[in-house]
Amino acid sequence: MNVEFVNPFLESLLNVLSTMASTKLKPGKPALKRSEVAYGDVSGLIGLVGPETKGSLSISFEESLALEIMQRMLGENPGKINEEVTDMVGEITNMVTGGAKLLLGQKGYDFNMATPIIVAGKNHTISHLSDGAKIMIPFTSDDGNAMIEICFDKVK
Repeated sequence: MNVEFVNPFLESLLNVLSTMASTKLKPGKPALKRSEVAYGDVSGLIGLVGPETKGSLSISFEESLALEIMQRMLGENPGKINEEVTDMVGEITNMVTGGAKLLLGQKGYDFNMATPIIVAGKNHTISHLSDGAKIMIPFTSDDGNAMIEICFDKVK
């Protein structure tokens, strides 16, 4: 997968969480993902379709990180993942994808975004919408971990 295509998603995640939730994440080493089990307790999954490619992006958060982001963004911490937390993860997924779409548009890539699907629970699974390789990039913070997964059929 083209790094030029992946980096805008990573940059957008770091920007969204830094500006919206005063949360600093440290990216780890990318790897191929071979299973559908999520590396987190709540995930946002969004489909992306354009003339050059189709695929999907997911962002998964450990419960501790999701709750801390909720506290920082909205001033509330429900103590567990609930409907408000899943709504927030959906909004973060939208913001990250929108930011990446803007950055990719400047490089000549165009795609439309679907409405995010949110999945929560221990050992939940994520089914990406394309047959390409699934690239996962872990992120760490003092409040917990996150994982981005990107999967595209073809990027010209």
